[in-house]
Amino acid sequence: MTIKNLMKKDLMIFSLKEKEKAAVLNEMVQKMVAQGYGSNQAQLLQGLLDRESQVSTGIGEGIAMPHVKSADIKEPLVLFAKSESGVDFDALDGELVHLFFLIAVPETSDNTHLETISALSKVLNNSAVLDKLKQTTTPEQVFAIFDQQLAAEDHQENIVTEQDAPFIVAVTACPTGIAHTYMAEDSLIKKATEMGVRIKVETNGSKGVGNELSAEDIKQAKGVIIAADTNVSMNRFAGKPLLNRKVTDAIRQPDVLINQVLNDEAPVYQAAQTSGNEESTGQSTGSNLYKHLMSGVTHMLPFVIGGGIAIAIAFLIDQMLGVPNSELSQLGSYNQMAAYFKQIGDAAFGFMLPVLAGFIARSIADRPGLVAGFVAGAIASTGGAGFLGALIGGFLAGYIVNFLKKVFAKVPQSFNGIVTILFYPVFGVIITGALMLVVNVPMSIINNGLNNFLNGLSGTNAALLGALVGGMMAIDLGGPINKAAYVFGTGTLAATVTSGGSIVMAAVMAGGMVPPLAIFFASLLFKNKFSKDERSAGLTNLVMGLSFITEGAIPFAAANPLKVLPGFFVGSALAGALVSLMSIKLMAPHGGIFVIFLINKPLLYLLFILIGALVSAVIIGLLRNKVVE
Repeated sequence: MTIKNLMKKDLMIFSLKEKEKAAVLNEMVQKMVAQGYGSNQAQLLQGLLDRESQVSTGIGEGIAMPHVKSADIKEPLVLFAKSESGVDFDALDGELVHLFFLIAVPETSDNTHLETISALSKVLNNSAVLDKLKQTTTPEQVFAIFDQQLAAEDHQENIVTEQDAPFIVAVTACPTGIAHTYMAEDSLIKKATEMGVRIKVETNGSKGVGNELSAEDIKQAKGVIIAADTNVSMNRFAGKPLLNRKVTDAIRQPDVLINQVLNDEAPVYQAAQTSGNEESTGQSTGSNLYKHLMSGVTHMLPFVIGGGIAIAIAFLIDQMLGVPNSELSQLGSYNQMAAYFKQIGDAAFGFMLPVLAGFIARSIADRPGLVAGFVAGAIASTGGAGFLGALIGGFLAGYIVNFLKKVFAKVPQSFNGIVTILFYPVFGVIITGALMLVVNVPMSIINNGLNNFLNGLSGTNAALLGALVGGMMAIDLGGPINKAAYVFGTGTLAATVTSGGSIVMAAVMAGGMVPPLAIFFASLLFKNKFSKDERSAGLTNLVMGLSFITEGAIPFAAANPLKVLPGFFVGSALAGALVSLMSIKLMAPHGGIFVIFLINKPLLYLLFILIGALVSAVIIGLLRNKVVE
């Protein structure tokens, strides 16, 4: 498959109308849906926004390569778009973006499209190509440029091969394993070629490990460059000079990294002193702990969302078909159809805590930590320690395996294989499991106490908790505080889904829906306080707000936080308080208006969200200045 196969004539925009990041992404997604390449606009947009929240796909030189993997996409594709005036896309070099290549791939896509994406990245590293693309007005012109460049590159073999040239190795990886991984690879190779340096780059992408470094490669190399925003296998580099940097550093400053290795400025890597990729980056302990936690939460959420909604549908089916009063204890599995959904949901939910603990441990101790973490989560689940117990178990397992790495650090090299496949899993599982049996006792008491406390909340106390979690959803719009509230809400869902749902989860979702809805109402009520482009983006926020996509409000908050965030916080806190005060329960961890029938008081719930959004809109309208157009 070639780039030309992925780029569609009917998926090109030669003059983008929007000027702000989220609005531009939405304009491109609208084009995809309008042309029949997708159907769930909100899901695709959320996937793109989630990717942007990790690190901007504005790679510099006026280019952005936003990308998303989604079940809504049936075939890999690339949407090409141009902006004449440029868009502030938080690009790595701080410059406006004029050329966009939106990459969309199925969740189950094969490796071919990733290879093409790598080729796309290489083509875009040529400034002459960029200048030509900026002048295009038809799809045929775009195709011709790519055909010419790829044909020219097929006849170039510029990589340095002289054996007396200095030799270094590198590893590139980004959270999604798509564009940045391959951009960093090409940037390092291109710069090394200019400098007369031999280089071999291993890519840790979505298709797996590419161009894997052999033991001989590492042995022969003068030093190692790790350009990664996710953990990679590190122990193999023990004793080698090694630089550990962000993937964007390799894209922006490959010459700096190469020169540091060549000039003996890279510290020698000591495997026994680190737990993985993060310890040598200079990050704070708090940042590392948050990174480990988010690794577990990110992998856990699909199980919570899929399983939670399946269980909620089971209850909804039984409520619709009816259950005799004498069989109410079987609600959710009384009718056969409901029982099927309940069985599926329970299976997915059963993985929630082991996955949480397992991937926290993996983030800390790499792959050896995974099995101990899964066992810790399973013990927390069966022992009643719940979400908090699994969270502690994940960290416990990770650091126990790191301790084992130090214990076995001096084992002869010939025994390294048996240490990895036998000693780490056996001792890790036994020690972690034994400690978790002890941890389970106090944690189960705390967990039961917390659940009883939450279930017993009513009146003012419930309203205060609802206001707290609702307000937290609006403080940083998808950042750590927002994530903390959301994780707390999902943690309460497991213990409450069989009793009608979680009040806390309902308050969390209400608080998260308010900010984008507030922007929509404010742009209608106070038109003189918003530019034409902002009013257009306001309409987009209606869709994102109803879909529980809080991040849709980020551009407005980023542009003027002091005049926007106070309104967001007050409106979200008010909605959360009202929802909790009236004991409204939610049985699903996501979905916005699309799961409204999984809420026990749907009309009242919508009313409280509307009240919060209107209050927020009024505050924003009063604080903002008039716009002169």
